[in-house]
Amino acid sequence: MVLRLSKLFLRTLREDPVDAEVASHRLLVRAGYIRRAAPGIYTWLPLGLSVLRKVEAVVREEMDAIGAQEVHFPALLPREPYEATNRWTEYGEGLFRLQDRKGADYLLAPTHEEMFTLLVKDLYSSYKDLPLSLYQIQNKYRDEARPRAGLLRGREFIMKDSYSFDVDDAGLDASYAAHRAAYLKIFARLGLDVIPVAATAGAMGGSKSEEFLHPTEIGEDTFVRSAGGYAANVEAVTTVVPASIDFSNAPAARVLDTPDTPTIESLVAASNQLAPRSGADGGTWTAGDTLKNVVLAVTLPTGERLLVVVGVPGDRAVDLKRVEANIGSFLPIAGEIGLEAANDGDLKKHPLLVKGYIGPGRALGEAVLGLEGSTKLLYLVDPRIVSGTSWVTGANVDGKHVFGLVAGRDFTWDGVIECTEVREGDPAPDGSGPLETARGIEMGHIFQLGRKYAEALELKVLDQNGKQVVVTMGSYGVGVTRAVAALAESNHDDKGLSWPRAVAPADVHVVAVGRGEDIFEAAEKLSAELEAAGLDVIYDDRPKVSPGVKFGDAELLGVPTILAVGRGLVDGVVEIKDRRSGEAENIAVDKAVDYVVNAVRSR
Repeated sequence: MVLRLSKLFLRTLREDPVDAEVASHRLLVRAGYIRRAAPGIYTWLPLGLSVLRKVEAVVREEMDAIGAQEVHFPALLPREPYEATNRWTEYGEGLFRLQDRKGADYLLAPTHEEMFTLLVKDLYSSYKDLPLSLYQIQNKYRDEARPRAGLLRGREFIMKDSYSFDVDDAGLDASYAAHRAAYLKIFARLGLDVIPVAATAGAMGGSKSEEFLHPTEIGEDTFVRSAGGYAANVEAVTTVVPASIDFSNAPAARVLDTPDTPTIESLVAASNQLAPRSGADGGTWTAGDTLKNVVLAVTLPTGERLLVVVGVPGDRAVDLKRVEANIGSFLPIAGEIGLEAANDGDLKKHPLLVKGYIGPGRALGEAVLGLEGSTKLLYLVDPRIVSGTSWVTGANVDGKHVFGLVAGRDFTWDGVIECTEVREGDPAPDGSGPLETARGIEMGHIFQLGRKYAEALELKVLDQNGKQVVVTMGSYGVGVTRAVAALAESNHDDKGLSWPRAVAPADVHVVAVGRGEDIFEAAEKLSAELEAAGLDVIYDDRPKVSPGVKFGDAELLGVPTILAVGRGLVDGVVEIKDRRSGEAENIAVDKAVDYVVNAVRSR
């Protein structure tokens, strides 16, 4: 059926919505694809739903092609399965929790690992049933503290999530590779440029993880790549670790008065004045010679607040996102955490942590400078702090610093953590050259979950020898609503949207420009013939709307081909415009249908 604008449930807007931060949000609302229902929650209107369904169709076809089978779970789920995996607590404030009239706890699912695992456990019990891949396209819910950018970060969103079930790790590798290849096909068909990058597993757990990032300046994710082919999310980048240094002949550490030096800059200046380096030390003191100890406050999923100190070279800033991605193994409980710089109230609870002069001491682990008392805090260091390296750092006394404090001799640490900013020019960990940084939107994420959920929920099958084995799993997600936003973000100009043909709400937008009955009759006839040829058609048949408004709406809506029937009809021609290239030409009326059909089918 031809979509007639005179009947279509659509109102375009001339002004941008006041809360729109990015182009996709602004244009999807203005063009009548979505409407805001609440912060981070959107209603899909007919044209938006058409685009969404086309994205879903591409995802569905590629999942079916690798043998995955579609199921559909409820979004409202009971508490008990999430208690079994501890994620009822681990998700913290990000989970929408509610109770029924009898007081039983439920949640709005942010993801469905538990339910997939229990479903397979309920129905399968033998290795002969595996491998198996199941998927769904379903609404998800996360209580984002600051929903933003329209569909890019909302509280309700649609995701394709799939799960593979295998007897052994070799099977998991094969399932993972099949999903990875399917994802590359999905994004290629949608016309979305993506880069697979190494990623951290985070709260999902597992041994291997990759993200599919769409490069764009508005992306929330920072990633790096090298000319030699290395690519990783910034949270997953590993530092090239320097070699240890023999410290057997290193001079003893010494404490010097360094008044009014609470910052790295003031410390470096004072060091060069109070303790100039000898020729053998190689020049002046720099920020890279100092050990900066940053106190962080971690809020656990239980609500408990604890302090962690990270030691980093003074020329490096701490990256909280990298800390958050990598600190999980050092904490007493897994799950989503809150992370921020410690405040003055936190420091007052630990009097040996003297602000501006913090250094490794009894408060941070081993006793090194005779400091007494205080509760030991978790002390983690950057990978560049290796045994034998010598540092200038705080003495935990106001106005004093230690010079020549040797790692491994004078202080130790509880663990090594990737926690500092990644810079342009840093070496790639695989030796493939210097890194460059970019920003992107996460379009998909795949995980080798392993046996985490299967063990928690006791998903086992009998192997070939009749012995019970724990099934190994993979998890694979694609952001479907996010894909619509990313496509809008990367396919627009100053006039409006410009959809790729694969997802456009129609193949051709016919516009009747003028008031003569012959113009409307010709536009009506062409619309019917285009539909009969198998194309999806939008026809602007509004009789009392000016040509400027009609053309403005056509360009705002972004259908790839615009066919205008107007004054040229007296000469037997219509104008056909390619919305994406902007090129237009006059085509004979009797050739117009074939011209458009060929344009659509040659995409």
